[in-house]
Amino acid sequence: MKRTTLKLIGLWITLYLLCSFTVYALENQDSTIINKDQVDGRVEQTKGKIKEVTGKVVGDKQMEVEGSIQKNMGKVQAGYGDLKQDIKDKK
Repeated sequence: MKRTTLKLIGLWITLYLLCSFTVYALENQDSTIINKDQVDGRVEQTKGKIKEVTGKVVGDKQMEVEGSIQKNMGKVQAGYGDLKQDIKDKK
C-alpha cells in the first residue's frame, strides 16, 4: 500500500511538471521553440529524479539506481535536443 501511494504521488508530480512545462512553452512560443528530444529528455529527467528520491525514501536501492539511470539518460536526450536546436537556430 505504501509503495503504491508513493508511485501515485510521483505520477501526479510528473504530470504537474509536464503540464507546467507545456504551458510555459506555449506561452513563450514566439521566442522559445522546443523540439521533441528536449521535451522528452526533460520529462525523463523528472521521472528519474522522482523515482530516485522515492527509492531513497522507501529504502529501495534498486529503484534508486533505476531512477538515477533514467534521470541521466534524460539529461543526455535533452542535451541532444538542445544541440539540435542550437544547430537549427544558427542556420
